[in-house]
Amino acid sequence: MAVIDHIALYYVEGPLPAPFAPAWVPGPPRQKILFYLACFTTDDGVEGWSAFSAAGRERAGIGDSVANLFLGLDPTDIPLMQERIRIMGVQGVRNGWLEPAFWDIKGKLAGRPVHELLGGRSEPIVLYASSGEVKDPAARIDEAWQRHEEGFRTFKIRVHDWDEAADIRQVQETARALEGKMKIAVDCNQAFRLTHLAPAPLWDLARARRFADACADVGVAWIEEPLFMEWFDDMAALTAYSTRVPISGGELHTAGLPELRHMVEKRCYHVFQPDAMWTGGIAETIEVARLCRAAGLGFTPHTWSNGIGFAVNLQVLLGSGFANEHPFEYPLSPPGWTVEARDVLLTEPWRHRHGVLTPPTAPGLGFDIDRDALARHGRCFFRANRSTRVWMPEVLKT
Repeated sequence: MAVIDHIALYYVEGPLPAPFAPAWVPGPPRQKILFYLACFTTDDGVEGWSAFSAAGRERAGIGDSVANLFLGLDPTDIPLMQERIRIMGVQGVRNGWLEPAFWDIKGKLAGRPVHELLGGRSEPIVLYASSGEVKDPAARIDEAWQRHEEGFRTFKIRVHDWDEAADIRQVQETARALEGKMKIAVDCNQAFRLTHLAPAPLWDLARARRFADACADVGVAWIEEPLFMEWFDDMAALTAYSTRVPISGGELHTAGLPELRHMVEKRCYHVFQPDAMWTGGIAETIEVARLCRAAGLGFTPHTWSNGIGFAVNLQVLLGSGFANEHPFEYPLSPPGWTVEARDVLLTEPWRHRHGVLTPPTAPGLGFDIDRDALARHGRCFFRANRSTRVWMPEVLKT
């Protein structure tokens, strides 16, 4: 039996080729992609990787807990790994993002991709291009045509204006300009309130209904997260009301399976979009997919984080039984958010061909870490084995 023999934790700062102003974080644009990276290595040298978006250095102190809870254990015992992650949560910080690393090891030891372990099969995946910034209608239409020329047939735009009419106008003008040649979806980014840098509008149920009606009139493919994530009754009421355009969401429910099960039972969305990096890991997110299937609801994961998070959610989709029932999110918002910047640590970025992605067949999560890129952009702040621990606080001060 393989056991976890070594742990390394990194803080990664990858450069963006241009400033990027995500719609969900109003305020100054980003200059970098930031994330934490974890590597668990077994006593026979098999590595498992995972990564989680960072706002700063808020997880700098998790090393001792990770070492205390995981060293010496069998990483393929996923229920045990989940239990240890829940124990970490007692400290007030959820770390379900670590769980995919154990699936990575499990797949490599079995010589199979993770989606096969989940009961899925490999097949080409139809993508939708997911923009990240709010733009004026003219710039948005130009961007949509660029994605169309690249082969995408569905394009998700962002709205986040204080003026309700401005949001509606952007959707209407974009949809009409595409002349039915490309489906338009829209993300309202109302589910979570990241207002620490600048204020943002907060929709109520009445505004969400009016927006849904306007989107339905121009054939929008779906509306994503038009209400705050804790307003379960209002979400269910909007979903019941919106019979002409689907309502979707569920990406950042960090309570994981219990919360999402409740939302499925209440039918808060037509299509659920949990992100395994936030919603408890692969095993819990696959269970959400099973609940959606039983309830007759849709499922396709959210993927906006980094190339490793994209890989994890791709394995979830392939293993969920929902592959190609809905298009899969492909974050792309140049000039700031490019494939190369998103996948900064991967030897092979996740590149599409005419809006379709060929899934990985390699064992585990299906990617390799570029060690030179890691040396350039990552700083190890904690290492441990079963006899030694090295905490490097000086790395976190620079």
